[in-house]
Amino acid sequence: MTDVTPWLELGGLAAGAGGLGYAKVGAPRVYWSLVGLPVTWTRFTWTYRDTMEVCGLTVRPSGLRAFVKRNITHSEVRPAPPKVRRVRPTPTGLRVTLRLPAGLEPADIAAATERLRHAWGVHSVAVSETKPGYVELRMTGYDVLNRVRLPRTACPRDLVVPVALWEDGTVFARDYRQMPHSLTLGANQSGKSMFQRNLIKGLAQLPVGLVGIDCKRGVEQSRYAPRLSALATDRQTAGLLVDALVREMEDRFDLLALYGASDLWELPDDVRPAPLVVLIDEVAELFLVTSKKEEADRDHTVMQLVRLGQMARAIGIYLEVCGQRFGSDLGRGATALRAQLTGRVVHRVNDKQTAEMGLGDIAPDAVVSVTGIRADRPGVAVAGDASGYWSRIRTPEITPTDAAQVCRDFAHLRPDLPFLAPFRPVEQITIPPMPAHPPLVEALPAGE
Repeated sequence: MTDVTPWLELGGLAAGAGGLGYAKVGAPRVYWSLVGLPVTWTRFTWTYRDTMEVCGLTVRPSGLRAFVKRNITHSEVRPAPPKVRRVRPTPTGLRVTLRLPAGLEPADIAAATERLRHAWGVHSVAVSETKPGYVELRMTGYDVLNRVRLPRTACPRDLVVPVALWEDGTVFARDYRQMPHSLTLGANQSGKSMFQRNLIKGLAQLPVGLVGIDCKRGVEQSRYAPRLSALATDRQTAGLLVDALVREMEDRFDLLALYGASDLWELPDDVRPAPLVVLIDEVAELFLVTSKKEEADRDHTVMQLVRLGQMARAIGIYLEVCGQRFGSDLGRGATALRAQLTGRVVHRVNDKQTAEMGLGDIAPDAVVSVTGIRADRPGVAVAGDASGYWSRIRTPEITPTDAAQVCRDFAHLRPDLPFLAPFRPVEQITIPPMPAHPPLVEALPAGE
């Protein structure tokens, strides 16, 4: 009888190889844990010193160390790389804490991330400073942004709204108390609307007031009417709404002075007004005018928005500004408004100037990354802030119907704000489809 054991062993090996090949494509997290992580960790351990030396991330050793190596241990005196203090695996990559020697700064490591990525065979390498003298290398083993799904534990709370995933697999969240105002840019079909839907979906579940400004006749934000406290669908109404928000800001400052508080969160719970998030869709429509006589109203509205950006954080009014492009050519006040918008999210854009206006003043090296976003990857964007840190993110897919349903489910959380009563939106009426009419002329039999 033929011995089938070798065939079973070969079949098992083939099945295992096939399973790993499928996991690399269909379950990259599993493949990383079983194969990618051990291989990358080994490669990093064995090639770390040589890689750092080739990349120019070493310094001349101190005189005492050089003397010991040369005269006592009789070993070669080589330049010293940053010391590895900690290596920690993650479900999506590897995190390495480095102690920088004298003469190196975090910017030196950040400038070499592309070379380090290729040397260690990982998808991306990001650098962040943890404390003076220490940096963390965040290596991502595979393309986390290929298929995005937020973890179940990522729930909105305390004005923190999970919106997307960072390139290293962690959750990107809009924290309005840490970063009160933000600017989101992106061309058509870039995923900017997807970002807004995820944001509105999360905000709808929090006890905050949502104020919409959509000068495209409300085609984007009207579907969220059950949860909106106010909605302006043209430039004239938007100007009146912004004036009302400025008056509310002044009233809230009077309330802070009455209680001797410096911001909204120091007020007692029973007198604290609800926070407000102002969602501006297609901000360029507020700037563009068709006649000279409209310029005065435009300038007034823009300056009022600048005032909100400068002072409204303390009294819980936050700006979320979105548009296809944003630049000084829009008119007076555009640059002043942009300066107040700390958070920046830039999707694929049609021109380099828009990318520079979005990120050039806080992270100039991120502009190149924006211009490299492919058209077949909607939802991918570059997010940055005034600290200079930036990385790619991607929002999960969500349909307008799903976002609108969440707004209906949480309509009871809409706060009662009398000053916004004149701007309260009218909920859309669902029009049933027209019944199919029978044909006016019956089809003749074939041949007649």
